[in-house]
Amino acid sequence: MAKVLIIGCGDLGTAIAMQLHQNQHAVIGVRRSAKLLPSTMQTIQADVSQPQSLAQLADLKPDIIIYCVSADAQTDEAYNAAYVQGLKNVLSTQHNNSQLQHVFFVSSTRVYGQATNDLLDENSPAVASDFGGERLLEAENILNDLPCNATKLRLSGIYAQGRLYLVNMSQDIQKWPAQNSWSNRIHRDDAAGFIAFLVEKICQNAAVKNCYIVTDDQPTQQYTVLLWLAMQQKIDTSAVKIPSQSGGKRLNNKALRETGFVLQYPNYQEGYGQVLKNKA
Repeated sequence: MAKVLIIGCGDLGTAIAMQLHQNQHAVIGVRRSAKLLPSTMQTIQADVSQPQSLAQLADLKPDIIIYCVSADAQTDEAYNAAYVQGLKNVLSTQHNNSQLQHVFFVSSTRVYGQATNDLLDENSPAVASDFGGERLLEAENILNDLPCNATKLRLSGIYAQGRLYLVNMSQDIQKWPAQNSWSNRIHRDDAAGFIAFLVEKICQNAAVKNCYIVTDDQPTQQYTVLLWLAMQQKIDTSAVKIPSQSGGKRLNNKALRETGFVLQYPNYQEGYGQVLKNKA
């Protein structure tokens, strides 16, 4: 059993906390709201952008930290506050924690800004094309100076109940994008499950890499997903003209699969099928 500190217990962070709690780990969740985590897990109300609110973390002495925050807005200032300065603020509370074994940083495949038909993996260069990718890479580089091991988790587009961006878009063909780009996704429960799986590996003294692309088995053209979603909802798509493929990237999850983790939703049909079933 490990003492795990999760920084950022929103939708994904709470899902991670629940899985770790079920596996008998001691979970402490940090969130900005006063809402308590379920299952009587310890909850701390704090804001990573306010160092004084994090002072109480110094006495916790966690074995593992999972940094899983999200930015307030799509601005450079917000990304810097959440990912770069926020991570620095949290890590500064752990200078005297000799028990800290591993830090997980939940990043994004946004760090791969290149548009290519090549299949990208963890060894491909991360070429950011916007402020978001640049700030995430800046935060990832902070991990290089830690006295303990660390892992970057580059998640593709997360979907689940409550994360219905493409489902909602599919219902109005007037809102479909002009480009038919490559797209990649991961169901929230698989993302949370994989992170919990890696925590178990650390507890078993098994090897964990310093970077994983967290995505499902099937990079797909966006119009393919939208047409399938529309069909499942009996939406008329006869007026849709499919653009030629342009933009985006294809991501390889081979490193994830080599860990032995089994995806519950390995493709968009299985994942969105579950979402639509529960939405009905």
